[in-house]
Amino acid sequence: MSAALTKSIGSLEKRKYQQANENIAMNVQLASSHRFLFYLINRALYAGVVSLISARVHAQNLFVSDYGSDNIYEFTAVGSQSTFASGLQGPQGLAFDSAGDLFVANQLSGNITEFTAGGTQITIASGLNAPDGLAFNSARDLFVANSGDNNIIEITPGGVQSTFASGIYDPTGLAFNGTGNLFVASYGNSIYEITTGGTQSIFASPSYVDGPIGLAFSSGGNLFEADLGSGNINEFTPEGARNTFASGLNYPTGLAFNSSGNLFEADSRNGNIYEFAPNGTRSTFASGLGVPNGLAFQPTPEPSPLWLTLLGSGILFYFRQLYKKHRLV
Repeated sequence: MSAALTKSIGSLEKRKYQQANENIAMNVQLASSHRFLFYLINRALYAGVVSLISARVHAQNLFVSDYGSDNIYEFTAVGSQSTFASGLQGPQGLAFDSAGDLFVANQLSGNITEFTAGGTQITIASGLNAPDGLAFNSARDLFVANSGDNNIIEITPGGVQSTFASGIYDPTGLAFNGTGNLFVASYGNSIYEITTGGTQSIFASPSYVDGPIGLAFSSGGNLFEADLGSGNINEFTPEGARNTFASGLNYPTGLAFNSSGNLFEADSRNGNIYEFAPNGTRSTFASGLGVPNGLAFQPTPEPSPLWLTLLGSGILFYFRQLYKKHRLV
């Protein structure tokens, strides 16, 4: 074999060896990129799960207005009680807006108080006449059962007040259904339905209710009503058919559903909060309160966008590494 041929074969073998080493190096680099991407995805999913779990925990906190002590109490999902606010003036209806701020109807002072998520207390409306139930529509307008004047007041997020409906005797509980119609419990033994345009109709007549107070809609669209006079909780289908969901209560007032579909009821005369499973099974959630009335659950906060940021960073890094690999080949 000639010296030139031997040299040529040697050069070819050397290039093959170098190419093999380069391929190994790129495979190692790519494998490292895959491992890093997996790490970022794993962290992102973990952050997302933690965020979702955190949201569920906060959503289970129940707020209760106590007319007897002028306090608002906060209860965790397991029933741990703390005082959220004190020194109110006959607190009745409670409602959260979508930002997590709590609104309170002070019946004795005629004020509506807002507690921001940061803890600031603001008076957003005054001069009302025995305000009772509260409810927000999808546009974040607050509706107030102004029981002393027999009307419903609407307050925009900017604080502008107007009369939404009138001529409803002693309105108490308020609740919106899924189509945006407002339902009003009138202590004059009726439940009214008011469309978004303000048209009123009687949803339940005196033959169906006896001193209606609290209202709440289930996730299935049925209306639940706390019937003070009979001591019952009535359930109404969207068509108006009535069923007795619970009985033997002692002045039932406020109602609220948690995220699991369990119904909570304020039994005002004995100072208890009862929890009802969807099948009607009752348990005592809290006791020893003064005169519990309004109930409201914190809204579920939006999950943190952290997991999306981490996932996006991982994908971007991965494709950058692929681009470098193909550019070098």
